Amino acid sequence: MKPCLAVDIGGTKIAAAIIESGKVLRRQQIATPSSSQPEEMDKALEELLTPFLDDISTVAVGSTGIIDDGVLTALNPLNLGGLNNYPLRAVIEKITKKPTTVINDAQAAAWAEYQTLELNMVNMAFITVSTGVGAGVVINDDLLIGANGIAGHAGHTLADPNGPICGCGRRGCVESIASGTAIGQAGKTYFGDDCTGEMVFKHFSQNDPNATDIVNGSAKAIANLIADLKMVLDIELVALGGSVGLAPHYLELVQHYLAQQPSPYQTKVQHARCGADAGLIGVAHWANKIR
Repeated sequence: MKPCLAVDIGGTKIAAAIIESGKVLRRQQIATPSSSQPEEMDKALEELLTPFLDDISTVAVGSTGIIDDGVLTALNPLNLGGLNNYPLRAVIEKITKKPTTVINDAQAAAWAEYQTLELNMVNMAFITVSTGVGAGVVINDDLLIGANGIAGHAGHTLADPNGPICGCGRRGCVESIASGTAIGQAGKTYFGDDCTGEMVFKHFSQNDPNATDIVNGSAKAIANLIADLKMVLDIELVALGGSVGLAPHYLELVQHYLAQQPSPYQTKVQHARCGADAGLIGVAHWANKIR
């Protein structure tokens, strides 16, 4: 049987790669269309995927958003340029003429991280802190997806009932406080209207007190999220990824705030191991497991 074509659809980029035995053999990447018109996404996917089709037998897709029966619904409509209710699996099967599995991208990355563990049957969560805050959870050797594809959207749990309005429409989500987008937004008060999360981290590295407060607020929100997951799911390990999650000293801050929680709320937190290809590797492995 030919190998799998894995696709990772995010808010800024779409990556595709041939995956065989957990290895990335060929990889291409394009910018995610910023248009809310589905025809633009159709065209981008066709151009990206067509060169791979002679060499693969199946397709596996990890995508941002809620994936319910192959349809992409944007929990935060600001992502994917406002694209919503997009029949992702049907579009890709029309392009490729191959059987296609589709799940959320953070769920896919969680499954990839789980494969790196020395011991199986560890209840774990993967949390990515980047443009947004996403998560995936593995319990009893099984990836949680949920009846409607929502399981793992921990970035949209409550962090502060008086916090900012999140892109999903709820007030005070973890994402609205801890994400790179939120960090950049908070930094505008001190560093100008063009401030980004990356700029705040630059000031943070220079011990600027305002940047330090913003980054600490993000890390504290993630620590509280981890404590909540520990209580609800008895998580034994958290793999922390994303551009913010992997930034210098961020993990140590999360560990610092988690250590201030009562002992039952604490759990091990480490850097994610799979890097930028976690979604590609994870979704290919998951698709192979369920077929």
